[in-house]
Amino acid sequence: MSNVLTIENLTYKRSGKQILADVNLKLDSGKIIGLLGENGAGKTTLMRAIAGVNSASEGVITVNGNTDKVTIKENVSLNDHLDGFKVNSKINEIVHFYDAVYQDFSIEKYEEIASFLGVDMTEKLSALSTGTRGKLIVALTLARSVKLYLLDEPLSGIDSISRKKIISSIIRWKDDDATIVISDHYVTAIASLLDEIVIIKDQQIRELIPVEKIQTDYHLGIEAYFEKVYTGEIK
Repeated sequence: MSNVLTIENLTYKRSGKQILADVNLKLDSGKIIGLLGENGAGKTTLMRAIAGVNSASEGVITVNGNTDKVTIKENVSLNDHLDGFKVNSKINEIVHFYDAVYQDFSIEKYEEIASFLGVDMTEKLSALSTGTRGKLIVALTLARSVKLYLLDEPLSGIDSISRKKIISSIIRWKDDDATIVISDHYVTAIASLLDEIVIIKDQQIRELIPVEKIQTDYHLGIEAYFEKVYTGEIK
């Protein structure tokens, strides 16, 4: 099993404030990994740095053996919350934009996922409910063919039925050798997906631990383990 992501001594500052400090991490290919941390811990910042959207102050990020930012972007699919599109944009216009920008984007794959999730191509962005917008974002993200998918809060503000559909789509359309990193407040909802979890605390990676180890060594669920790490009950 090969490393899809290696982060070495990553530091990130914004407006003079340090968000991440000396972050080190290695992720294997083929897994689904939960990225957990309190609000403001740096989860979104870390994902955007991995995807090449944010430039690290210091450190090296390697994705699928590449450190060049342009090549990394070709190997990473980060969910875009679509704030850059006009509210009257039609979904089919957004899909064709993705198809034009990303060589690895598959309209056929998108249509399969969108059909499964119940996304109507004729709707405008402004007409979408929070749940449908979330489904659209996931469909667009997963319709690319890359080694690393980064899903930042894909279930935020979404009802339980839509959450279950999105989770099912992640399982159904994940390639065996692809890696998915998912960050979400609904830890219990995504727990069944996860092979490992990464915990961010105090601007650093507190640990990377297999879910199986949490269950066998600590006899805890993922959310309970995460809470005990944050409260200091588990050192």
